[in-house]
Amino acid sequence: MPSSPSPRKLSMFQVLACGAAIVTLSMGIRHGFGLWLQPITQEMGWTRQSFALALAIQNLSWGVIGVFMGMAADRFGAFKVLVGCSLLYALGLAGMAWSPNTTMFALTAGVLIGAAQAGTTYAVIYGVLGRQIAPDKRSWAMGVAAAAGSFGQFLMVPVEGFLINALGWQQSLLVLGVMVLFIMPLALGLREPGFQGSGAAQRGQSIAQAMGEALRYPSFLLLTASYFVCGFQVVFIGVHMPSYLRDHGLSPDVGSHALALIGLFNVVGTYLTGSLGQRVPKRYILATIYFTRSVAIVLFLWAPLSPWSVYLFSAVMGTLWLSTVPPTNATVAQIFGVQHLSMLGGFVFFSHQVGSFMGVWLGGYLYDQTGSYNIVWGISIVLGLLAALVSLPIKEQAIDRPAMQGA
Repeated sequence: MPSSPSPRKLSMFQVLACGAAIVTLSMGIRHGFGLWLQPITQEMGWTRQSFALALAIQNLSWGVIGVFMGMAADRFGAFKVLVGCSLLYALGLAGMAWSPNTTMFALTAGVLIGAAQAGTTYAVIYGVLGRQIAPDKRSWAMGVAAAAGSFGQFLMVPVEGFLINALGWQQSLLVLGVMVLFIMPLALGLREPGFQGSGAAQRGQSIAQAMGEALRYPSFLLLTASYFVCGFQVVFIGVHMPSYLRDHGLSPDVGSHALALIGLFNVVGTYLTGSLGQRVPKRYILATIYFTRSVAIVLFLWAPLSPWSVYLFSAVMGTLWLSTVPPTNATVAQIFGVQHLSMLGGFVFFSHQVGSFMGVWLGGYLYDQTGSYNIVWGISIVLGLLAALVSLPIKEQAIDRPAMQGA
């Protein structure tokens, strides 16, 4: 039987502009949550561990629910997922502001916002990019989207710091809740023609087949394991570094500027890794990133602490921050195709979020137990070295599927 014509593609500019703007908002807001640690715990009389646990739950919720958000986006299109999750994000921020106790704070800042981020960030956006952009530009496009998330950090962290100082921590969260609703009109630009109406797009492979195939493929498991380390390192640093710096006598502005610098330099880093991924084996890119992170942490802890040493560390770490995202997701697309890219990307990201849970929670727990972050810094160094080794054997070529239509 003759095959039905493929639906027309969205313009690359439209997909990149709308996708990048959504990631800028969603990731930009979440990167500033560390600025709320001390204001909230001091006013509410909570421990750092209780705040860290809520953000750890947020990362775990994002990871678990992200697999299912990816399935929904692959089956019914990204538009509906983005609209629903932007509403969840706004509700979560409002609940975070009004939570009277740590349990409600964990449910709102943790579960609700985590679920919202699952449907408004990379897995869903990258699914659209994978389907709408040609393979020879796919890694580059993912780098552009990741750079937008980094620009969001550079843009939003100072804004969030200003809002906290000007309005207080509660009102500033409500302002962010209004801002995140702008994701809904932006999502209109990602309405893919193949997902119009109530019918789902046709698939050559079921969800169960795609998931089973990936879990039996060693390179997918290695990629998933290395992404755990990425989550551990970046979320520990993003949430706890502002408090670490204040504990050592530096001004709160240093922490805010450090996070902004991380975002600024990661615009360059993610764009470069996305572009390099078109020409250099992605496993070498990932191994280099993880190894260099460990070296940067060692040098940061060894050097005398000052605002300039913090800013230098932030610039180096920023270049490596989300630089793992384009090569990781582009490798998944290169191996398995794009039919189930959001779901498979969500599964790999689940590992990232388990690492995020451990990094942010261990940071708070071990600080409360020892009065120091030294143990968690040491764990981050060792994990980075292990992730570099794990990345090297990854095979990037497309999987062989005899007797099955190509993705």
